[in-house]
Amino acid sequence: MDAYRRQLARIHCLKKELGLDDDTYRHMLREIGGGDSARDLTPDGRAKVIRHLARLAGGRRQYPGRPHNADIQPQIGKIEALLAEAGRPWGYAIALCKRIAKKDRLEFCSVEELRKIIAALEYDRNRRECRAD
Repeated sequence: MDAYRRQLARIHCLKKELGLDDDTYRHMLREIGGGDSARDLTPDGRAKVIRHLARLAGGRRQYPGRPHNADIQPQIGKIEALLAEAGRPWGYAIALCKRIAKKDRLEFCSVEELRKIIAALEYDRNRRECRAD
């Protein structure tokens, strides 16, 4: 496989990994790479787009304690959203996991145990909202 095809494949894999919709993807191509399609980009433009997308994709995995199955299991995605909204680290969810499910990692929890952790995070969110009023 030549470099051109490898770069196109890498761009499309990163696009899929990030879950970019077509409008966002095309806008990013114009802004970063200078073209409307990955095929139209120069080698330099393709390299810039790959670096940009890789930086975005890599940033999703840099959070300490983030479970490896966070992108697969919707309950863990919900936990991630509630933590982000509250500004809390993954360690908070892991502590809840240890207290509620008696397990060391979120990856080992059943769906029902994850629902209990979500309920605890929602309870925490409601408590913080009441204090703010």
